[in-house]
Amino acid sequence: MASAPAPSAARLYRPNRFVSLPAELDPDTYDTSPEKRRAEAERLAIRSQLKRQYLLQLNNPSPPAVIEDPALIRWAYAKSQNVYPTFRPTPKTSFLGAAYALGPLLFWIAVLKAHRHKESDCYPQCTLDPQCSVYCNGTSEKGL
Repeated sequence: MASAPAPSAARLYRPNRFVSLPAELDPDTYDTSPEKRRAEAERLAIRSQLKRQYLLQLNNPSPPAVIEDPALIRWAYAKSQNVYPTFRPTPKTSFLGAAYALGPLLFWIAVLKAHRHKESDCYPQCTLDPQCSVYCNGTSEKGL
């Protein structure tokens, strides 16, 4: 007498209270509501219309000079112009932001401080150095 076949692993699976349910077995991922299905169908319709428009331009017997791919244009816009909704601060972006904000400021502080230091060294000596003549009006204590 033949015995009944062994039950499948899917029937034997019971969720463990210590481990979360895998995404493949989670009903929220595959059992969507009618609103989600409707939104997915709308997105699929938009993608198919864009693909059809591109293929019509591509297979046109007298094509325009530049064939624009609307999906590629939307992707480029989302990647370059619309970055703030998807931006996530990381240590690298924080460092680069601080470097771009403080770098020029610190550079100009160093340049102006060096210029002021050079001017303060040059002014009391009043030498005939061409760079110092602006500060001393061309007079020199050494030449008196």
